[in-house]
Amino acid sequence: MIPDEIVEQVRESADIVAIIGEYVPLKRTGSDFRGPCPFHQGTRRNFSVVPAKRMYHCFVCGESGDVFRFLTKRLGLGWPEAVRLVGEKAGIVVPETKARQNGPDPREPVWELQATAAAYFQQQLWDDIVGAPARAYLEDRAITRGVAEDFGIGFAPRELGLMRAYMNTLGYDDARLLEAGLLVIKDQESEPRPRFRDRLMFPILDTMGRHVGFGGRLLGPGEPKYLNSSESSVFSKGKLLYGLSRSRNAIRRADRALVVEGYFDAVRLMAAGVDEVIAPLGTALTEAQVALLAKYSRNVFLLYDSDAAGLKATFRAGDELLRQGFSVRVVTLPAGDDPDSFVRANGAVGLETALSAAIDVFDRKIQILERAGWFGELQKKRRALDRLLPTIRATSDTMMRDLYVGRASEVTGVDRAILLREVGVAPDPQPVSRPAEPVVRPPGPAIRGRSTGIRSAVADRGASAERELVRAMLQQRSRVESIAERIGPDAFRDRRFGEIFAALLESEADVSLDGLSATLSPASIAIAEELLGDEGAQMDVQRTIDDSLTRLHVRDMEDRLTAIDRLLPLGNEVEKSTLNEERQKLVVQMRASGKMAYKAFRRGRPQ
Repeated sequence: MIPDEIVEQVRESADIVAIIGEYVPLKRTGSDFRGPCPFHQGTRRNFSVVPAKRMYHCFVCGESGDVFRFLTKRLGLGWPEAVRLVGEKAGIVVPETKARQNGPDPREPVWELQATAAAYFQQQLWDDIVGAPARAYLEDRAITRGVAEDFGIGFAPRELGLMRAYMNTLGYDDARLLEAGLLVIKDQESEPRPRFRDRLMFPILDTMGRHVGFGGRLLGPGEPKYLNSSESSVFSKGKLLYGLSRSRNAIRRADRALVVEGYFDAVRLMAAGVDEVIAPLGTALTEAQVALLAKYSRNVFLLYDSDAAGLKATFRAGDELLRQGFSVRVVTLPAGDDPDSFVRANGAVGLETALSAAIDVFDRKIQILERAGWFGELQKKRRALDRLLPTIRATSDTMMRDLYVGRASEVTGVDRAILLREVGVAPDPQPVSRPAEPVVRPPGPAIRGRSTGIRSAVADRGASAERELVRAMLQQRSRVESIAERIGPDAFRDRRFGEIFAALLESEADVSLDGLSATLSPASIAIAEELLGDEGAQMDVQRTIDDSLTRLHVRDMEDRLTAIDRLLPLGNEVEKSTLNEERQKLVVQMRASGKMAYKAFRRGRPQ
């Protein structure tokens, strides 16, 4: 026989639409594909292929099944031959029937060890006095013994030698326990110790239901609060989803997946009868996890906390899901609630009500920005767009992306053509600054008539100017006061130079470097020593100071011109007029400074 895990891998990897489409002319109808039934020789499009469920069905003759059944019925193949044919199309090698004679999967001992450890942790939770605090914690979280046993929840005791001694008596030596990640050897220690101590243990299973690792929740004080198994031959936290082994069929049937943040959230929902739930393993939803979920459904509800961290995680996950063609909706829970507490209080019925009120992830972003007043002021409107554009860029479905552009144009008043141009801008790998709000700020738009080379050159001149000013002040303390009359510490973008500048202002003129060091960071001390040791680098000190101050002033004007060019498309006629007047004044000032950077802006025309 072909191993079950190979059959499942082939089924999940198969493109059922492409395979059946070789024999039936299919046409997309919503999320499904329709065509004439090849089994009763129909002429109408009563034959449906549902990629999310990886099934086909004829509404006339009732014939239905998966991709293997289709090939056996349509081509007369035997079942093993159908699996091999699909495997070939999916790029998966399906072993011959006799392959089982070559021996078991080399990972089986690891699966067995992890399952044995899971049984030990459960025993510690329920049958030993050391598990009393963990049992009390579960009771406080309203997790019954029946639910805990159903999900295999256990407890890893704090004592160093208990788990190791128990596993050794069963024939699992330290080498195997270290390989499985159950024991670790820390730096400068010779004896291994348990990776998990004083933690509530959630066993993690792969899609085939095999034990591959654990997630441990710390009961006492300390960090990290949640700890996963280390990476191994069977465990990779970025490629696994908690609960998927038991929810995958429910996800297929319901054609939806509810994504929650934590183990307790997932346990609570599934225990309440909402089965189509998964959770990432304490990490942001990864590309591999999304690809795994796509095998079962492309309709996702995000149920994260509504605090700042939860919103940040929501939109990060939403962008990754949109990138892989998902439909993404966000469920908003009452303030102070998470999925665990909400379902505990309101049950599955209350959750379904909340799901029915879920809104698209892009609309949720807009909703939050509107409530905070981000569309009522020109400067904030620009920043609001910086939060919307990443989601538009991430959306792979062209129709949905167009809808998002239209919605953004509607709420901001910005022309669609301008937004489309913004969406096509390549991201800047190193944006100058990022806002503090939960959604990460994307890079700004390209500025018309301004080349990357010029921008980089001006930035370099600014950094050099900061360095030369600090060098002059360190080597000739008498000039500190006169320089301070023209700029302040905030003018320095390199934290080290600003720190040295502030220290010099607060110190006596004859203070030594040792005296300055008391208020400087190690990085600032190092740069100060370097600058002091390079005497004679400035031949005309006053000219260097004047030139450096001018360069910093030009840099400030450049920044303001950049901001004006970003704001112009967003303003009304009065605002545009005001901005253009300011723009012209800045260009005149830059010309008067004698620096040539203003030429990059002179080419731009007022809008």
